[in-house]
Amino acid sequence: MLRSVSLLFVFCACCVSSSSVPIVSAQPLTSENWDLVIYGGTSGGIAAAVQARRMGMSVLLVEPSARLGGLTTGGLGQTDIGNKSAIGGISREFYEDVAKYYLQPSAWKWQTRDEYRSGGQSVTRRDESAMWTFEPHAALEIYETWLQRNEIPVIRGQRLDRRSVMLTRSRPARIIGIRMETGEVYRAKMYIDATYEGDLLAAAGVSFTVGREANETYGETLNGVQTKMARYHQLKPGIDPFVIPGDSSSGLLPHIDPQGPGKEGEADQRVQAYCFRMCLTDHPENRIPFHKPDGYQPLWYELMFRNFEAGENLEPWINSSMPNRKTDTNNKHGFSTDFIGQNYKYPEASYEERERIASQHLLYQQGLMWTLANHPRVPDHIREEFARWGMCKDEFEDGQGWQQQLYIREARRMVSDYVMTQKNCQGLKVADPIGLAAYTMDSHNQQRYVDENGFVRNEGDVEVGGFSPYGISYRSIVPKRNEVCNLLVPVCLSASHIAFGSIRMEPVFMVLGQSAATAASLAIRENASVQDVDYEVLQKQLLEDHQVLNYEAHAEASSN
Repeated sequence: MLRSVSLLFVFCACCVSSSSVPIVSAQPLTSENWDLVIYGGTSGGIAAAVQARRMGMSVLLVEPSARLGGLTTGGLGQTDIGNKSAIGGISREFYEDVAKYYLQPSAWKWQTRDEYRSGGQSVTRRDESAMWTFEPHAALEIYETWLQRNEIPVIRGQRLDRRSVMLTRSRPARIIGIRMETGEVYRAKMYIDATYEGDLLAAAGVSFTVGREANETYGETLNGVQTKMARYHQLKPGIDPFVIPGDSSSGLLPHIDPQGPGKEGEADQRVQAYCFRMCLTDHPENRIPFHKPDGYQPLWYELMFRNFEAGENLEPWINSSMPNRKTDTNNKHGFSTDFIGQNYKYPEASYEERERIASQHLLYQQGLMWTLANHPRVPDHIREEFARWGMCKDEFEDGQGWQQQLYIREARRMVSDYVMTQKNCQGLKVADPIGLAAYTMDSHNQQRYVDENGFVRNEGDVEVGGFSPYGISYRSIVPKRNEVCNLLVPVCLSASHIAFGSIRMEPVFMVLGQSAATAASLAIRENASVQDVDYEVLQKQLLEDHQVLNYEAHAEASSN
C-alpha cells in the first residue's frame, strides 16, 4: 500500500533564509549550515560522506546509534556480491582496504594468514587486490580511519525527531532543517537518508510502501504471496501446528500466522524476516559459550524439535569462515536464525517499539543457540557441532559478543517516479544508471501458516538468479518530482519488494551512497533540484570516480 506522511511542521517558501527559519523547540538552531547532512551512518552513508568531502562539500554524518557501519560492521563479513566486477568506486576501495588490513601481521591473532581459507561466494583469489571477508572490528577500523582522514564530523547517538522535519510549503518542498530528539537542528542545502528504515524520507512526506506488492502492480511474477516458490528453507512435510499435537483447542504453536497465507501473487503487509548476523568462533581462548538467556521461551523451539523429528538432519545455519577462526553466521533451512513473522510492525514503529522488537529477536536467537548446543531433542551430531562454537570475546564486547545491529533486510521503500522492478533485474535497461546490482532476487520467508492439509509451512522465500549485473536508475534514489527537491535515498530506494531483494546488498548501498553524494554536489553547483541534475554531467563524474555503470562495456574493457 502506497503511503505518504502528513507533517506536523510545514513552513512557507519565504522561510528558507536562516534568519527566518521557524524554531521547533526552545533550543536554538545549530550555528553552522552544511552543504550536506547525511542521516544514517550505514555503509551507504559513510561512502556518501567520503564522496561529499572529495567533491569539496561540507558534510555532517548523523548516526542514531553509537556504532557506525550498519551491517558491514555488524557481523555481515561474508560479502553478498553476485558479481564482483559490478563493484566500483568507493565500494571497491573498502574491500581493497580490507585486503591491506589483513596484510598486516598484527591482524592475525587467532590463526595465521596461511591457515585462513575463505569460502562460499566471497572467496578471494590470490590475484585479487580486494578481500571479501572480514571481521566486524576490522570493518569498523577502516571506516573510522576514512572518517578521520577526510575530516568528516560525526554525531553519534542522536535520533531524528520524526515529527519535526522542517519543510517549505512550496511544491516540491525543500527540507530546511531536521530536528533530533535531543533538540539539535541541522540545516543543509542537501540531505541524504542512508538509514535502513527510511525514517527521514517518511518524516519529510515522501511516498513509500511497506510489504509486498501484488504481481499485477508492476507486471511481475515473483512478488506478493509465494507459496509455490517454497523449495528452499522449508520445514519438513507433515508437522502438526498445535501446542498439543492433534488438539486444535490447545492453540497454534508460537509464530504461526492464523491469517496466512493469502492468495498467490497478491499484496500484503508482511516483511521478510530479520535476524542477527552472528560472529562466532571455535577458538577456546576467544569463545564465550552460548548461554540460556533470561526469559527463555521453550515453546518457541517446539516447531524446530518437531522438524528434527520429521527427518531434518542438517545443521540449521550458514557458518561461513572469516579470518581469525571466526564466522559470519546466517539463516539456513526451515527453522533457523530468522525470527519469521515477528517484524511486521518494525518499519513504521516508534523507537521504543523497535527496541522491543529487536530485544525479542535477540532473546529468540540467544535461546536458539543455547537450545541447539544443549537440548536433548536436538540430534546428537548437530548438538555437538553447535557446542563447539560461541560468541567472540573480542567482538561487540559491550554485548558479550552480541551486536545491536539487527539485520533489517527490508523496511520502508520509497515510491518515486521510477520504481525498479523484476523486469530491470531480468534485462530491462534504465536510461540513467548510477551503479549496478548483481545479486539474485532474494526474499527470506515472511510467514508460517497452516496449509490445506493441516500442516505447518513456511512462505515467502524466493531465490531467482541467472541474470547479468544491471543498472540502477538515478530516478529511483530521488523522490517524486512534486514531493521533495533536496533529498536523496540510496538505501530505501524506489524498488518493488522482489527487485529490492536483489539490490539490498552492502556493496551496492556503498555504490549508491557515492552516487547520491555526487548528485547532491552537482545539484548545489547547478542550483537545481535533485530531480533536475544533468544526467550526462553526473554520468561523467561517476565514471571519473570509477563507478561501474555498464556491465557489458566494463567486462569488455577488462578483457582487453
